[in-house]
Amino acid sequence: MGRQGTSTSRSKASASGSRTGRKPSPAVYRRRRLFVGAALLMVAAMVFGGFAAAGAFSGSSSQVSSTGDPTAGPTEAVPSANPTSTPTATPGCNQNLVTVSASTDKAAYGPDENPLLTLKVTNGGTMPCEVNIGTSQMEFLVTSGADRIFSSRDCQAKSEDLVKTIAPGASETANFPWARNRTLEGCQPIDAKPGAGGAYYIFTAKLGSRASPKAVFQLS
Repeated sequence: MGRQGTSTSRSKASASGSRTGRKPSPAVYRRRRLFVGAALLMVAAMVFGGFAAAGAFSGSSSQVSSTGDPTAGPTEAVPSANPTSTPTATPGCNQNLVTVSASTDKAAYGPDENPLLTLKVTNGGTMPCEVNIGTSQMEFLVTSGADRIFSSRDCQAKSEDLVKTIAPGASETANFPWARNRTLEGCQPIDAKPGAGGAYYIFTAKLGSRASPKAVFQLS
């Protein structure tokens, strides 16, 4: 029994070894090459398809090359040769039609009332205009005859630019509550107060080089 078992094991090992060392037939090689080639084509199609999809959703003006070569890279879109598609020139904003006006919330104020000064910027043109309406450009000026009473720039802590696009016919406003105090250039200390008792004052709103017509009000 022992010799027969050993002989059987050796024959199985010999058969297994002969199967392991046997070379595949030409038909098996062809099937393997076809499978590998098909797999490579699927991978290439997925990569190029992903590149094309990414280009379509990237928001850029480039298009995938029409050669179908994924290594060729994107090419710029060619504009239409149709002359009717060329946009006409748009006229620019007329800054001379941007005006500044001044107003107060009341014509006369009692002893315990503070005036509210309003600066208003209006675009009187037909095209939108970009206007710097920041504190770097604004000034609320109160005078009485030749006497310079108050300026918002005298004690302004900091100035900033603020460029906004104002539509045709639209306006931007800025309000300044005036505490009925005097100021000097450089924010020098001053104890004097504006006169009351029915005195008239003039408010002028300024924005850069633009100045408003005078707005007159009375303090009691």
